[in-house]
Amino acid sequence: MMLATTEIVDILDRSEQIGQMIISSDVMNEYIEAKEILANDVEAQMLIKHFNDKKEQYEEVQRFGRYHPDYSKIMKEIRQTKREMDMNDCVAAFKVAERNIQTLLDEVSSCIAHSISDQVKVPKDGALLTDSSCGCGSGGSCGCQAS
Repeated sequence: MMLATTEIVDILDRSEQIGQMIISSDVMNEYIEAKEILANDVEAQMLIKHFNDKKEQYEEVQRFGRYHPDYSKIMKEIRQTKREMDMNDCVAAFKVAERNIQTLLDEVSSCIAHSISDQVKVPKDGALLTDSSCGCGSGGSCGCQAS
């Protein structure tokens, strides 16, 4: 039993080393820098706040769907507001940096999982919104696909 405990501690130590490597990576540094720039950009923060305000209106309209009297107006405004926010250079740079760090984490997770077995399911970015909506990333092959 002591050997198993030592092996587990060794695995946890190595996972901590991988985490520290990711934290000190160029990809992570670019993410942190983009996040700080975004947080300090007055225009970007104003656009984000405006989008969040519209999002609240959008969520209210969604409760009633097309039957809400302001449905068309709010739908148009939320798309326009999101487009304006996404076109901001700081927001766009942050989204690229965020996608890059997510890709790195996905690749590391995949390498670890597939070094054990090709049958191990590895969730990917957006897995909850795609595939079977279960979050396992299997595309429904696990049998948990929502009907």
